[in-house]
Amino acid sequence: MVAISSWGRLSRDAHRVEALHTPDQVARQLAASAPGLPHGMGRSYGDQGLNPDGLLWLTTGLNHFIAFDERTGRLVCEAGVLLRDIQRMSVPRGWMLPVTPGTQMITVGGAIANDVHGKNHHAVGSFGDHVLALELARTDGSTVHCGPALMPDWFAATVGGMGLTGVIVTAELQLRPVAGPWFATETVPYANLDAFFPLADASEAGWEHTVSWIDCLGGAGRGLFMRGNPSGVINRPEPAARTRRMPLVPPVSLVNRLSLPPFNALYFHMNKWRAGRAIAHYEAFNYPLDNLLDWNRMYGPRGFYQYQSVVPRAVGRDAVQAMLDAIASSGEGSFLAVLKTFGERAAPGMLSFPQPGVTLALDFPNRGPRTLKLFERLDAIVAEAGGRLYAAKDARMPRSLFEAGYPRLAEFMQYRDPGISSAMSRRLMGV
Repeated sequence: MVAISSWGRLSRDAHRVEALHTPDQVARQLAASAPGLPHGMGRSYGDQGLNPDGLLWLTTGLNHFIAFDERTGRLVCEAGVLLRDIQRMSVPRGWMLPVTPGTQMITVGGAIANDVHGKNHHAVGSFGDHVLALELARTDGSTVHCGPALMPDWFAATVGGMGLTGVIVTAELQLRPVAGPWFATETVPYANLDAFFPLADASEAGWEHTVSWIDCLGGAGRGLFMRGNPSGVINRPEPAARTRRMPLVPPVSLVNRLSLPPFNALYFHMNKWRAGRAIAHYEAFNYPLDNLLDWNRMYGPRGFYQYQSVVPRAVGRDAVQAMLDAIASSGEGSFLAVLKTFGERAAPGMLSFPQPGVTLALDFPNRGPRTLKLFERLDAIVAEAGGRLYAAKDARMPRSLFEAGYPRLAEFMQYRDPGISSAMSRRLMGV
């Protein structure tokens, strides 16, 4: 048995582990060892990738490129390949993944299973919108080949399906052309939510990537709006790789009521001073936290929660303000607070998180009942607004909120693999 934690480090649970290495043997291997749960890099924050006292099938050994067409940008690879490795292979050849989340240290299978989104949802949608086909191994020994035009029901269940329809073995992805690794960027400070929404609306036509850091302390919602486009800049020396590591787990969270006010004030004013246009490498712009390895340790031995919601745009301003007010009155706070808008497009998966509206992502140190009490208040705001929470980030949402937020759940359940279960599926789906 091996003790495994999620990225939020809220628990350390014993698991049996079994590595998957050979694509054409995966279905047979699953049938011989089920029940279990596929597990990639373990970057889900909550219990979605955990199966305490059960089996995890480790997919990181399925890490080979199969084919890449430099004329069309079509890539076929195994599901354990990291997004980082795709980017570093393809960008020098004039191609890039159309969608990535805030870290590139996740597998292709994990990106599909969570239908991850990035800063450019309003322009290009989510990760699943750029998957052309995939191969899915089931625990009965069968294999399903599906895509948007081939067995589309299976595809829609698997994209965003949290690994519960089978183990993704291979995938075909459509990359996008780029001139190089550089982005033209701009940082715009803003004073409050009333300034954020016009800025977000005005930016969507001319900027592919838009996102905002928001100061959730005090309730006003001041922030830093960041936007960027792939740039035609070439022949610019790439920055030297500089990674640091959080060397240990401090005895208490470094994010606390004493540290947050000066942290947030310093971060806002330093970046306000540096605001304006710049040229940035795609890794620095898209994945700033990847340069600090094991940054999740800074929350101390009790770990942390991430709470990410999306609410419809019509009520977005009031709902976000209500959440900021609840956070301010609770005495809790978040340093890694992100606010952005989603585009008006249908999601590719039955359980995909993105929907038209406004999404707010927040990190909170685990302070036990006090933190959970705040989440109950935030849940009520999200539910009243007709929104939902992101399963990839969740560790505690009530089943009623999950069912209300994902109206295609009953349809999805028809495609569940009975030999796959997770702590999250048992908590939210009963199996």
